[in-house]
Amino acid sequence: MENSTSQLIEHVIVLLVLIFGLGMLFGKAANWLKLPDVAMFLVAGMIAGQAFHWIYEPSASFTNQFILVIGSALILFDGGRNIKLTGLRQVWVTVGMLSIPGVIITCVAVAAASHFLLELPWLYALLLGAIIASTDPATLIPVFKQVKIRRKVRETVESESAFNDATASILTFSLIAVILGTKEVSLLSGTLDFVKTALGGLLLGAVIGYAMTFLTAHLKLGLLRDYATIAMVVTSLGAYLAGEILCVSGFMATFTAGLIWGNASTFKLDMEDKRHEMEHFSENITIIMRMLIFILLGSQVNFPVILEHFWTSLGVIFVFVFIARPLTVLICTWPDRKAKWKWNEILFMFWVRETGVIPAALCGMVAGMGIAHSDLIASVTFMAVLITILFQASTTAFVAKKLGLEVKSDGPEADGSVL
Repeated sequence: MENSTSQLIEHVIVLLVLIFGLGMLFGKAANWLKLPDVAMFLVAGMIAGQAFHWIYEPSASFTNQFILVIGSALILFDGGRNIKLTGLRQVWVTVGMLSIPGVIITCVAVAAASHFLLELPWLYALLLGAIIASTDPATLIPVFKQVKIRRKVRETVESESAFNDATASILTFSLIAVILGTKEVSLLSGTLDFVKTALGGLLLGAVIGYAMTFLTAHLKLGLLRDYATIAMVVTSLGAYLAGEILCVSGFMATFTAGLIWGNASTFKLDMEDKRHEMEHFSENITIIMRMLIFILLGSQVNFPVILEHFWTSLGVIFVFVFIARPLTVLICTWPDRKAKWKWNEILFMFWVRETGVIPAALCGMVAGMGIAHSDLIASVTFMAVLITILFQASTTAFVAKKLGLEVKSDGPEADGSVL
């Protein structure tokens, strides 16, 4: 027993050293090539896992699942933390529509394509649609630090990407429960369960987020002020754990806790003196989690399955990018008269919908559960992540410039003084 434990410890240490070493190397390559780092992390995983067999970590292993859950919770918390409530006043209708109905529209469109092209049974086709329906704050936020566009559009896309991760997670786990037979669902009961899970996670996250923010930021009662960065980790993981224990969405809870934390000033709480420390810590934590998730995903890619279904999977991705996304944006922006969307802004949102960390983590969890067709679901998810990041994230600046949405870094729209 002692020998097997020491072997496991050694295995995990070797795994971490390999992943962090490769992550730093390929992260630098991403900077030189001006590509999103997650794309290069996927390549690193494929080389290390498939070409040289340096990394072997099965989807169902404890180490893999632990990394996926912890990484997802921390990244969702950071996504919520980066949303400013003041910026949502003009576009909250669009963000709300994109984050809930938008995820469902994308899910159904992808499911239809997957059912007819890949011949996946409807439930599994819907599961694939739910997994890849969300966009990725971990990719979008770094892109928008380099590409300066109109504040209204940037905040809408960033907010959508953070909110819809939680929605897609809830939808995914609801479908998993149906597939595994742990619950019977009708349209009405499924809708009610979805609302209960989402609202429960939102309320729980708000309570935990406010309590921890108060204990950290209050000038007199802020007992945790000296441990602000550690308190962030406790808040994100604690909110996720509380959500799972209380049978509501842990992912929605940790996202909402991050939203409260990032808007402490709205609640008359001040953490300005800790801002630089927290930003530096969060940036490093999210980079580490991206390395772990994407290099592991790349190492687990099943190339025979990808090659067997390559053209039909490409057809699904085509529907995903060129039909599902435009349809979703059109339906979700149309009711929002207050935002006064222009066609160039809508066209930009058609194109910017990178798939990333949460879909990668969700498909890893599905594979770890041994669900039927998980190999095919994982291969399509891998293609969706790679294609959208390589082609959409890398062309964001070009598209913004062509559509006249680029602004000067020192202009009023860039610093947020004008909407």
